Amino acid sequence: QVQLAESGGGLVQAGGSLKLSCAVTGRTVGDLVMAWFRQAPGKEREFVVATSWSGSVTYYADSVKGRFTISKENEKNAVYLQMLSLNPEDTAVYYCAARRSRAISQSPAEQDYWGQGTQVTVSS
Repeated sequence: QVQLAESGGGLVQAGGSLKLSCAVTGRTVGDLVMAWFRQAPGKEREFVVATSWSGSVTYYADSVKGRFTISKENEKNAVYLQMLSLNPEDTAVYYCAARRSRAISQSPAEQDYWGQGTQVTVSS
């Protein structure tokens, strides 16, 4: 069973930066694709970025291209989301997700594991 735990959320001013962490624990079977999603109040959960654990393929949502970067530390089984140039529209609960597949999916329904979420609030 794969377990995900996010951390690093908080309050930041517009234009600022924040780095989220996702600790991956438990045994994994087969291929694994990691992803970040976010959900703002009154909105559907939306795709942010996904990457294969090997890093061979990465895909960003248009809304965050050039501002957000996904990375990882394999020895720590940790995945990160570096967020730059934040604005109030980025305010949301951010979720770490994982899919047992080689293929990236932007659909929340196709993710197999979820973290508890971490709140990111950007003030103006």
